[in-house]
Amino acid sequence: LKREYRRYYPAGEVSAHIIGVTDIDDTGIEGMEKAYNDVLRATPGAKRVVRDLYSRSIKDLGLVRAPRYGRDLELSFDQRIQYQAYRALKKAMAVHAARAGSVVVLDTRSGEVLAAVNQPSFNPNERGGYRPGERRNRAVIDLLEPGSTIKPLIVAALIDGGYAAPGAVIETSPGYYQIMRNKIVEDIRDFGRLDLSGILVKSSNVGISKAVLKMPAEALWRVLDRLGFGHIPGTGFPGEAGGTLRYHTDWHRIEQAVMAYGYGVSLSPLQLAHSYTALANDGWQPSLSFLKGNPHLEKRRVFKPQTARSVRAMLTRVVGDGGTGQLAKVRGFTTAGKTGTIRKSVRGDGEETDYLSLFAGFAPASAPRLIAVVVIDSPTRGGYYGGQVAAPVFARVMSESLRLLNIADDEHPAGDFAAVAGSGG
Repeated sequence: LKREYRRYYPAGEVSAHIIGVTDIDDTGIEGMEKAYNDVLRATPGAKRVVRDLYSRSIKDLGLVRAPRYGRDLELSFDQRIQYQAYRALKKAMAVHAARAGSVVVLDTRSGEVLAAVNQPSFNPNERGGYRPGERRNRAVIDLLEPGSTIKPLIVAALIDGGYAAPGAVIETSPGYYQIMRNKIVEDIRDFGRLDLSGILVKSSNVGISKAVLKMPAEALWRVLDRLGFGHIPGTGFPGEAGGTLRYHTDWHRIEQAVMAYGYGVSLSPLQLAHSYTALANDGWQPSLSFLKGNPHLEKRRVFKPQTARSVRAMLTRVVGDGGTGQLAKVRGFTTAGKTGTIRKSVRGDGEETDYLSLFAGFAPASAPRLIAVVVIDSPTRGGYYGGQVAAPVFARVMSESLRLLNIADDEHPAGDFAAVAGSGG
């Protein structure tokens, strides 16, 4: 008889996509198990011995090769936040009868990934009970068009480059914008005259398209390139996607226009969350990491501090009264973010359509600590707009995460307490 060991995963399906699995020989084949297999795995040693007729060792002749023990690896994700995000996502999947979904939570300052959950998931302790597609870490590997969640980045690029002032007013009437002979950009209705903040609040495709065409294609490309569009994030996670960003010399006017509301460019949910760090971090973008302490932390300047603060202030209005993201508001905290709804073709002829519902944001907006991105793929019940489907998930995840990390609320808690105390109640 020979004793063998079997890997056991206490967190089960909650953290399966990040941690990954090993094969029968204890070699990592998915996730961080694979990425850091050489670090985690031990190497057996060897020694020369004399054995008797019955294979019993009777004399030790010395060590041939010393064993090398596997080293510990401390990941950045917080198991508590991971669980809360997984629970919120799973509930939303059931409520909206969706096909798949992902949630990513980042620390804005360090770039550490605090949570990355997906549905459908799998239990790594039951090797024969799941399909290969369930093992895919959609948050890191799958690509999507960001839709309107890209608009805050476009507005920041316009302001930072001096191509538009925050208070600049753009005429969006009559609700559509003809760019070429047969190319039209449309809004869901006529929003009239909007400033840049209003364009984000109403999520006007016409307004952002008109604004972005005042900007040279090369200047826009350089901003998106600095944000990481089209580049592999560099976390070391197996199969991480880099997305697509075509070179600006290949763009036509219509392509630049539709790119301003998230079509014609692709990235992963993790990359989308990473791009928002430049807004939450006063223009600085830290490198991403799945390891605690971010041993290779670097920061690059993307926007001017004032630009990032201006756009953050605009995004607080998106989750306020009249904005598309009201359901993302986190009680007790200033909240900022942007909804997104991507229409995708199911069949090649484009006759059937499906949707991706997104929300990307951060809190507290006054001094952002956490960023979260929610993606719900193909909701079939209870609406499909990002503000209906993804925003409530963001609110639940962010509310629990801020509480677990003991981050103080910033919506005048002292004033509220004083009012209650003064009333004698």
